[in-house]
Amino acid sequence: MRLRIALAQINGLVGDISGNLERVRDCCEAAAKNQVDLILFPELVLTGYPPEDLLLKPTFVKDNIAALNQLARSIAKLPLVAVVGFVDAAKDIYNAAAVLQQGKIKAVYYKRHLPNYSVFDEDRYFKPGERPLILEWGEVKLGLSICEDLWYPEGAELGEVELILNLSSSPYFYRKAVLRERVFGTRASDNQAMVAFCNMVGGQDELVFDGGSMILNPKGEVIARAKFFAEEFLVADLDLEQVFNCRLHEPRIRKLKGLEIAEKKAVRVRLEDPPFARASKRKPLHSGIAPRPKGAEELFQALVLGAKDYVQKNGFQKVLIGLSGGIDSSLVSCIAVSALGRDCVIGVTMPSRFTSQGTKSDAHLLAKNLGIKCLELPIEQTFKAYLETLKPVFAGFKPDVTEENVQARIRGNLLMALSNKFGWLVLTTGNKSEIATGYCTLYGDMAGGFAVIKDVPKTLVYRICEYYNRLKGKPIIPESVMKRAPSAELRPHQKDRDTLPPYELLDPILQGYIVEDLGCEELIEKGYQPEMVKAVIKMVDRNEYKRRQAPPGIKITSRAFGRDWRLPITNHYNIKK
Repeated sequence: MRLRIALAQINGLVGDISGNLERVRDCCEAAAKNQVDLILFPELVLTGYPPEDLLLKPTFVKDNIAALNQLARSIAKLPLVAVVGFVDAAKDIYNAAAVLQQGKIKAVYYKRHLPNYSVFDEDRYFKPGERPLILEWGEVKLGLSICEDLWYPEGAELGEVELILNLSSSPYFYRKAVLRERVFGTRASDNQAMVAFCNMVGGQDELVFDGGSMILNPKGEVIARAKFFAEEFLVADLDLEQVFNCRLHEPRIRKLKGLEIAEKKAVRVRLEDPPFARASKRKPLHSGIAPRPKGAEELFQALVLGAKDYVQKNGFQKVLIGLSGGIDSSLVSCIAVSALGRDCVIGVTMPSRFTSQGTKSDAHLLAKNLGIKCLELPIEQTFKAYLETLKPVFAGFKPDVTEENVQARIRGNLLMALSNKFGWLVLTTGNKSEIATGYCTLYGDMAGGFAVIKDVPKTLVYRICEYYNRLKGKPIIPESVMKRAPSAELRPHQKDRDTLPPYELLDPILQGYIVEDLGCEELIEKGYQPEMVKAVIKMVDRNEYKRRQAPPGIKITSRAFGRDWRLPITNHYNIKK
C-alpha cells in the first residue's frame, strides 16, 4: 500500500484570507500535477497563525469559512484529498482541520489540546475538541491531529491507524526542532505508525516559524524532511506496509488499553476513491532529508527570516540602522543585508565629542564591506544647543547620566526624522542583556520600529558575528569591532563594565532569572556573588517600564521579553528582599 503525500510548508500571512486561499489552491494544483494522493497544510493556514483578536470579529470567522467552501469547490476535480487548517464555528469557534475531497468537506477535526502557556493563549479564543477522527480510505486508516495534540501521548492514541497527520504552526526557539523530532519520534514509535508533520514557515510579529516539516517511520526515524526557514513543497512516497510489518514483529500495541478506548470514542469517516491501485503506475520518487542547521547558523537564519518578514509583510521597502561602530549595530546590519539586500539598508553614523576615531572609522568600514549607503550626521551642535537650553534649570548640578541620555535621544530623534521623511523602518540595535538590565535609553537607542536582536544575549551576539564572518570567508565585521571593549561612548573613557557585570557573568545570571525563573538564593547557590545577583535582579525588575515601551523583536530563546514575559511594572517583591 503506497501513498504519495505532499507537505505544503508555506509562509502564510495573518488576516490575508484571500491570499492564503490562493496559495493553498496553487499548492493543490501542483500536488495534482505530481500525482499526489493527499496534501497536508499547516495549522490555521487560511487565517494565518496566530490570528489573535481577529478571532473575536464574527466577520473574520465567516470569511475564513467562506474561503474554505470556495477552496473545496475550486479543487473538486483534482484527484486528491486536502487537509486544511481553518477556524470553524458551531455555537463556539474551534481550531480545526477540514478534509476536502471531490468538492466536499468530508470531515472536520477539532484540536483537542489548546496550549495556554509561553506565547500561546488559545484558551482565550477556542473551545477544545473532544473526539479523535479516523479517516478510512480503502484498507488504510489515517488519524488527524493539530500541533499541540501530538505533544501529548493520548493525542496520538488512534489505535489501528497507519498514518498520523499533524497540522502545525509551531513557533521557533533555539533547538526546538531537536525537541520536536524527539517527541514526534516517540509518538511514532509508541504507536507503531507513521507521522506526517506539516509546519508553517515565516515571521509573524515577534514569532518565527522554522518549517522543518517531516515524515517519520514507525520506528520514529525521520525519512523525509523539508528545509528549515524556507518555503518548500515536500512530496514523498510512503510504504504503509512498513506499519503492518512493524506491528507483527513488535506486537506490544495490542496490549495498550488506551488505544481501544480511543478507537471506540473516535469519529470515523470513509473517504472515496482509494488511491492505492494507481500507485503502481507512478514512477517512484525518493525524498531527501534536509539538513538541520545548528548553533549560530540556526540562530542567524531565524533572525534573517524574522527581520525579512516583519519588514516586507508590513509594507516597508528600506530600513535604517544607527551605526555606532560597535558589535550590536554591526550584527543588525549584517542581518538586514542578508534579509533584504544591500540596496534596502541605510546606515547612519552620528558621532559626538565622545566618539572615538576607531568606532567612527569602523562604522564606515562596516558599511563599505556590506556595500550599504552610510550617512554621517554629527550631533555636537545639537548637543550644545540642548545643554545651553537646559543650563538655567541645571545650574548647580553636576553632569550625570542625564547628559548621556540627551545624546542618545538626539540620535533617536534624527533616526525617526529620517524614517518620517523617507518611509524607512528604523531597526534598533539593543541586545537582550542591555534590555534586561535597562542599560538602554528610553526614546533614545530604544527608538525605532523593530528590535532585531532584542532576544539575543550579548555573549551570543559575539558568537553569531563570528559565524557570519566565517560564512563570508572574510572579516565583514572588522576585527577591531570584535575585540574592542563594549562602550556606549556617552562620556569620556566609558565602558559597559563600569555599570554592568562582565557579560560572561551577567548573561548566565539573566538566563537563570529570566528563562529558568530561579530566585536570588538559587543563583547564589550556583556560585554567583550575592551582591552581583541582587544588583542584576533589581535592574531587571525596575526596568520593566522601559521594556513595555520597547518595539517588538524576534523571539529566539525559550523565554523572550514581550508576549512571553509578564512581569508587573509595579512590583515590590524583590525590592523588599
